Amino acid sequence: MSFIRTILGDIPAEDIGITFSHEHVMIDESYVTHHNPEFLLNDVDKISQELVGLKQLGCSLMVDAMPANAGRNAVKMARISRQTGVHLIGCTGMHQEMYYPAGHWRYRYSEDQLTNLFIADIQSGIDKFDYNGPVIERSFYKAGLLKLATGDEPFTRHQQKIFRAVVNAHRQTGAPILTHTNNGNQALEQALLFDKLGADLRHVVLSHTDRNKDLGYHLELMQMGVSVEYDSAFRWKKGEENWTYWLLEKLLFAFPDQITVGMDAARTSYWSLYGGTPGLSYLLTTFVDELKARGLYPFFNKLFIDNPRRIFSFLAAADSR
Repeated sequence: MSFIRTILGDIPAEDIGITFSHEHVMIDESYVTHHNPEFLLNDVDKISQELVGLKQLGCSLMVDAMPANAGRNAVKMARISRQTGVHLIGCTGMHQEMYYPAGHWRYRYSEDQLTNLFIADIQSGIDKFDYNGPVIERSFYKAGLLKLATGDEPFTRHQQKIFRAVVNAHRQTGAPILTHTNNGNQALEQALLFDKLGADLRHVVLSHTDRNKDLGYHLELMQMGVSVEYDSAFRWKKGEENWTYWLLEKLLFAFPDQITVGMDAARTSYWSLYGGTPGLSYLLTTFVDELKARGLYPFFNKLFIDNPRRIFSFLAAADSR
């Protein structure tokens, strides 16, 4: 039986319902927020209020995509999940280099050291101090997901090391993989490298790919067998083509099992309880209304339930701890 590893423990995959597949539920004070103050999302009460509203709309699970040493706080995430009843998946792995200072330990650690760090987050518990060191004190709260991120340029040697460490941990634990792409660029290259390294592409999802407008590129990517996550529907400017909906119209009928959706709302300006817009409820209100208007509502369960349930599950045989 497959399961999903939430911040509060493992649950059978079939128990999850509506899922937001790429979010930043909380980002605590860190190098990330010092350089990008709008990313500071650490008010547990405000976050919880917003999530209670989502729970009332039917949200069951949210995937938090903030990986190691980038503002994670597993203890606060657990509080939010308990207060709201929304399941949360915590994350390990590495974000883009811009979110870490020069000389960060990520550059000094070997492939094996990074692999072991990721595995420890998944199997033993996320460090309460998020590896800000020198003390490591593992919490009861385990990561249920591996993340990596690339930019627009060809992969560097360092990024290739992160790929190998992530796939090593994925193969040893059964944990699923989620990635960041810049405007959908390098998504196909990510998929090809994952395939080469032996990742199970059924449990790999590439995020933000709807920001790439090249339909041919999307078709080639889909044929690789990976899944994609769309989160830009609310970002397109009024009066211009909404490429997220356009891509859904072009791709859902042929590839209904490979698309998921989220908000990627990593700024306070997107959260209602922080005074921003459109609020995370957008995905279950305006977005769903647009699916209905375009004749795409029959794919609701695929986008929100069935595909996330498969992608974010572990194989019980790989890690039953």
